[in-house]
Amino acid sequence: MYFDTQNEDQEQGTSASMAVSLPTTLGLSPAPGEIQHPHLKFSEWKFKLFRVRSLEKAPEEAQVEKKDPSEGKLSLEQSPAALDGAGAEKPAPVQPALKPHPKFLRKSCDDGKARDKAIHQANLRHLCRICGNSFKNGEHSRRYPVHGPVDGKTQVLLRKKEKRATSWPDLIAKVFQIDVKADVDSIHPTEFCHDCWTTMHRKFRSAPCQVYFPGKATVEWHPHTPSCDICHTARRGLKRKSPQSNVQLSKKLKMVLDRARQARQRKKRARARVGSKEVMKQIANCSKIHLSPKLLAVDFPAHFVKSISCQICEHLLADPVETNCKHVFCRICILRCLKVMGSYCPSCRYPCFPTDLESPVKSFLSILNSLMVKCPAKECNEEVSLEKYNHHVASHKDSKETLVHINKGGRPRQHLLSLTRRAQKHRLRELKLQVKAFADKEEGGDVKSVCLTLFLLALRARNEHRQADELEAIMQGRGSGLQPAVCLAIRVNTFLSCSQYHKMYRTVKAITGRQIFQPLHALRSAEKILLPGYHPFEWQPPLKNVSSSTDVGIIDGLSGLSSSVDDYPVDTIAKRFRYDAALVSALMDMEEDILEGMRAQDLEDYLHGPFTVVVKESCDGMGDVSEKHGSGPAVPEKAVRFSFTVMKITVARGSQDVKVFEEAKPNSELCCKPLCLMLADESDHETLTAILSPLIAEREAMKDSELMLEMGGILRTFKFIFRGTGYDEKLVREVEGLEASGSVYICTLCDATRLEASQNLVFHSITRSHAENLERYEVWRSNPYHESVEELRDRVKGVSAKPFIETVPSIDALHCDIGNAAEFYKIFQLEIGEVYKNPNASKEERKRWQATLDKHLRKKMNLKPIMRMNGNFARKLMTKETVEAVCELIPSEDRHEALRELMDLYLKMKPVWRSSCPAKECPESLCQYSFNSQRFAELLSTKFKYRYEGKITNYFHKTLAHVPEIIERDGSIGAWASEGNESGNKLFRRFRKMNARQSKCYEMEDVLKHHWLYTSKYLQKFMDAHNALKTPGLATHSQASLEDPLCLEDSLEARDSMEF
Repeated sequence: MYFDTQNEDQEQGTSASMAVSLPTTLGLSPAPGEIQHPHLKFSEWKFKLFRVRSLEKAPEEAQVEKKDPSEGKLSLEQSPAALDGAGAEKPAPVQPALKPHPKFLRKSCDDGKARDKAIHQANLRHLCRICGNSFKNGEHSRRYPVHGPVDGKTQVLLRKKEKRATSWPDLIAKVFQIDVKADVDSIHPTEFCHDCWTTMHRKFRSAPCQVYFPGKATVEWHPHTPSCDICHTARRGLKRKSPQSNVQLSKKLKMVLDRARQARQRKKRARARVGSKEVMKQIANCSKIHLSPKLLAVDFPAHFVKSISCQICEHLLADPVETNCKHVFCRICILRCLKVMGSYCPSCRYPCFPTDLESPVKSFLSILNSLMVKCPAKECNEEVSLEKYNHHVASHKDSKETLVHINKGGRPRQHLLSLTRRAQKHRLRELKLQVKAFADKEEGGDVKSVCLTLFLLALRARNEHRQADELEAIMQGRGSGLQPAVCLAIRVNTFLSCSQYHKMYRTVKAITGRQIFQPLHALRSAEKILLPGYHPFEWQPPLKNVSSSTDVGIIDGLSGLSSSVDDYPVDTIAKRFRYDAALVSALMDMEEDILEGMRAQDLEDYLHGPFTVVVKESCDGMGDVSEKHGSGPAVPEKAVRFSFTVMKITVARGSQDVKVFEEAKPNSELCCKPLCLMLADESDHETLTAILSPLIAEREAMKDSELMLEMGGILRTFKFIFRGTGYDEKLVREVEGLEASGSVYICTLCDATRLEASQNLVFHSITRSHAENLERYEVWRSNPYHESVEELRDRVKGVSAKPFIETVPSIDALHCDIGNAAEFYKIFQLEIGEVYKNPNASKEERKRWQATLDKHLRKKMNLKPIMRMNGNFARKLMTKETVEAVCELIPSEDRHEALRELMDLYLKMKPVWRSSCPAKECPESLCQYSFNSQRFAELLSTKFKYRYEGKITNYFHKTLAHVPEIIERDGSIGAWASEGNESGNKLFRRFRKMNARQSKCYEMEDVLKHHWLYTSKYLQKFMDAHNALKTPGLATHSQASLEDPLCLEDSLEARDSMEF
């Protein structure tokens, strides 16, 4: 609430006022007395209370105001034709000979402006607030109020969809992104059409809607001007008027008819106001507890008395509360009226709910409490302040004339829920005694059942059936059960199929009689919020060649192609999310983490950005995923997954970027979100290009645009930086158009050949880039210099295909570790066979060396032989203990020292490229990396010259030559590895087994959907809480075992191997 200190002229010119102000000479008032704000006139008197000079009016205006305000009033709901005349009921005689006074000229000008405003407002009643169309042109004549509760049909639909919105403003803001709560009747229409109503229904029914209103296409409404389009359009649409014979006579007749019509309407409105006032007074029924304004000690003006009186009971305000529309009432009066008459403000009919009531400002309360009132007792003539009235009347206990004022102690009466427990007991003492007496008489003393039943009936009466069902379940001993999101987290993390989960749900319900788990349809409703395509968003500027629709879920990765590819159905090859929708869903899943990071950095919650999001992209093949059983169409035996990880989010504060989010475990499968699943071979260049090219096009479009997303109730801006670093050596060569790994050009980062890299092991720099590879491909394709094949190949440095994915020149730490471990495994074999003495060993001898090494490692290190090197075997192999075990098979002590030094140098260098932040985790190893790499290269070229003379492996070359440069540029190598994507390979097989279907099309959709849900941070919080409860030593373990006869919590402990 605020106190308006402007004069009347300023109030008439304000476009944001609650009513159209019209001059009194036209006979039009701003609004009826019941609708007018109580503090508009209070502003003229508050300065007198503080002994400040008030804003005095001109004598002429004061005389005009002394007239009866009911004369000449005209409702703004009349048609424009009713505004053509104004005046009294008897026409005044015309005196053309007299010269008009300038004062009357000014009044006539004001009359014209007011007439135009009234006509403009009447024209607005024929237009839709949302789309701006005329109601006359529509197929349906039905119209709906912008401010008010929803109709019955919409309420039924919202109840089915479990939506909490109950008023039209909330639905309009959700569907059309239009805020109508601050509308003004003189500027905005107050109703909307049936087409917009149908659009809202289709939106909540999840049906395809033909009419879509984006935020930028809404109608903008402006105050009335002389060149108003609305009034000009309405004027052009009128029929041509017939010529008038006598202008003066028709004008007099029109004035008489208009005044007679206005008099009839004034009488009707007066009767309606009197009737509504009387009804509200009967509802409030507060004459015995509230004070009458007649008890005021000072004879204040009527406007001031009205501003401190309740507009329902017309008594002095007791425990005043303020509504959203800035009207003030007694708390008990407004609550009784809202309960009986509906959720409307009694003064202006604006939507109002009990939860919207707030206490007025302290300045108003201090003025109210400082007012002097007369004591109503006959024997007492004292005058006391309203704040001390209760203390005074306590001395008149025997007097029947004294009233107990509701403001006890002079403080505003607080809501029951905001009181302390002791104060709540004191206030509800009489009610508690009544309920106890009823329970003793009727229910055998069961007070709890009586109170719960009253609460249940109150919820049913307010149509809050969901809470009522939960309460009824608690009353019947069934419990409210787990939330659907918790059940979904349990199902996804335990890899339960639909039939397995349904069997568990029925079994638990049948044995315990309680619905602990939720049915499958409740889980599907919870899935929609977490999957891409649920949250609305917008791009500025819009993305090129990308649809603007936001409700896009799982789509076909090969849509638009022929019905089959190499005899495989197209809809079984690939499934994916749209890239922008997936990023939006990932950001909304991290909403709590982002807002918490902003608070930790002392940033305002209303900061709108722009936020910079760094995304790591990963793509790798999953090997053989062929099914050993089952039917259905034939599918390829290999699969590829494209994933992304949100690494960090920063926001600019001044000249520096503040980090509000950083992924703590960037190489975990829990944060690597799947974007595309395809059943194809990663070496199949044509299929890979066809599937990933639309995805890459979406990524390129997002680089030049900004995302507008509502997060935390505030529209925020996001920019994206994409870094393709999660690719292994094979896939980098595939997507960048380079030759295979056995090529002469050994490195994907520089142009060195294998011979050059072996001669110079350390001193190389990164020279390749995606743009340069594209230029070299054009040279390879066109051959502008007419060179031979060898000359052309040397010019383009091994580029033989068109690059289609931009990758960041980097090293994949996981595959680098695996490749180096494979090379050490080969060195161990050669050292056992003493190849440095006998380089020409046969193939059978080399196999015998390998068998000897495998047998010894299994005996000493418990390392089982494998067909192909993997990450786990590499981690166990690259240790000092392994070298000591291998040295037992080598007779030469000199070779022992060489192997020990080589492994020691490697273990010192490994943390530099494996750690997420080497500057913090291993600063000493980072500083010594150059020295260690040179010593490592020296050993390879001297002690192990028999293997590395004229040749070098790809990963040894990258490890020795490019690691320092990459860390200096990116700060880390291990954090940008593809380990998270590799760890997700096992999840693909688990989810495929979990969602086994005859239809391979739906099977791929289920795998992608459940893999996405598995990476949801929202669901991970439930599982983290569950895992925390499983820690030993909990005092509540025995209690939980008594309450849970099935031990369901313990059964979820072995979630990875759970089978039903």
